[in-house]
Amino acid sequence: MRVINLSSGSDGNLTYVESEHSRILVDDGLSCKETDKRLSLLGISGNDIDAVIVTHEHADHIKGVDMFSKKYNVPVFAHEDVWATMYDKLPKMEDKNRKIFTDAFEFKDLLIQPVELPHDVKCYGFSLNEKDKRISILTDLGHTTDKIFESVKGSQLVYVEANHDLSMLRNCEKYPLSLRMRIAGKNGHLSNDASAEIIEKLVKSGTRQIVLAHLSTENNAPELAYNYITSLLAEHGLIEGETFKIDVALTRPTTLFKLK
Repeated sequence: MRVINLSSGSDGNLTYVESEHSRILVDDGLSCKETDKRLSLLGISGNDIDAVIVTHEHADHIKGVDMFSKKYNVPVFAHEDVWATMYDKLPKMEDKNRKIFTDAFEFKDLLIQPVELPHDVKCYGFSLNEKDKRISILTDLGHTTDKIFESVKGSQLVYVEANHDLSMLRNCEKYPLSLRMRIAGKNGHLSNDASAEIIEKLVKSGTRQIVLAHLSTENNAPELAYNYITSLLAEHGLIEGETFKIDVALTRPTTLFKLK
């Protein structure tokens, strides 16, 4: 099983997941042209993609979905609650390629398990399973719950949102107060502090690879997020690099992970 984040953040989100018999994208918030360009770095084209799975309707997650689906005749899966408000936002997509799920479902050799996330629109995270291999994606959520943790527990690799530094967000003059309050709210985005809390639980439950994802370009920075979160974990006796590793997803393609 291979997975790589090809873009992460408010400029566009795109993750590629490959199992023995499946090649899928989780979200596609880049233009079709840019998606093709980034897939080519892996030696594959849009014709090789079997499906796109969408977390929610925000543009940084679906910008390129309808054109990509139309160009390559690719089915697009989303929860029925997401389709309820996303349908008209993907006008170029053929109806035959609009696929609805309401619960866990199988796609070829993958078991895909959704979990609802607290965001300001209907939003879902995913665990993707191939036999005993499991990766999970948790971005765009204002807080975590026991249910969310239990849904991804046991994953070897987890992409976890670390959207903002609380101090930077509080003092961000570029954002109006209403936007800062939305981001920091219960249905907004995870701060570095909140991200560290769930990472601690994941590491203690056996997860060995974490990727910090969906960092704000205005209110966070890769080095800041990494250093702050690893410092918080170290205070609880969890030393990055010993039994677990942390990477940071960027706006460009980053680490290609291979699960055996």
